Amino acid sequence: MHGKAAHSDADVVMLDLEDSVPPDKKVKARTTVIKSLADMDWGRKTVAVRVNACDTRFAYKDVIHVVEAAGQRIDVLVIPKVNCLKEIHFFSCLLDGIQMEKNMTQDIRIQASIETAQGLEAVSSIAGGGRRLHSLVFGIADYSASIGVGLTSVSGHGESDDEHYPGHRWHYPISKMVAAAKANNLLAIDATYGDFKNLEGLRQSAAMAHAMGCDGKWVIHPAQIDTVNQVFTPSEQEIARARAIIEAVDIAEISGRGAIAIEGKMVDQATVRLARLLWEQASHLGLV
Repeated sequence: MHGKAAHSDADVVMLDLEDSVPPDKKVKARTTVIKSLADMDWGRKTVAVRVNACDTRFAYKDVIHVVEAAGQRIDVLVIPKVNCLKEIHFFSCLLDGIQMEKNMTQDIRIQASIETAQGLEAVSSIAGGGRRLHSLVFGIADYSASIGVGLTSVSGHGESDDEHYPGHRWHYPISKMVAAAKANNLLAIDATYGDFKNLEGLRQSAAMAHAMGCDGKWVIHPAQIDTVNQVFTPSEQEIARARAIIEAVDIAEISGRGAIAIEGKMVDQATVRLARLLWEQASHLGLV
């Protein structure tokens, strides 16, 4: 499984010690993850490890054993079911100590999973978790259990929701998480979509998350990678429009004009900022 992930087209790969591992297999899973981190060529991928939640007996050993043995190969530590800021501080302090002990030069970042009612209520505080905090991710299944509602299917949001609720059931928690993330210069990542054979449903779910400000989306199967990448990668048309806006603004500044119009529409400063952000993203992805 780890080998397939290493050779996939995913930008980020997560090795799991939490939900996919039964309690009696946790110790063995740590050994497997350490070996995979050490032996496999992960290329330029961002490599993440999801440890167990702070309130379990497995969490501190997950961090100590795996990071001490293979911390140089880990980019991000994913913390599940984060309920409060002090949990981010707990994991940050563990990482600080290991980094000093092992003379690690690379900072391991933290992704906090918002998947409980308590975590959502505290998300603004959590998002201010310090220099290691990198991103927030929405955990739809556990959040659903936390607030006492059932999923319409294993797929998460976007499938059959309109049969049960007149609108997007997850608009509020995702929007709240996104606002907290962006207020603290963090990335916001959407939950998985479980039906890996339904690529159109996945596309709709990803597009909805993108429209709400998410920067990416977790996937659970290699078949989903291309669809999600397509949604979150700027299109040629979007890049061309961003270039046109930026060039028009630059020309206007040189000529001393304050207002500009593109395609018969006035362009305000917010639109210019969005164009520059999209251009930066395209540049980072090597598209321009």
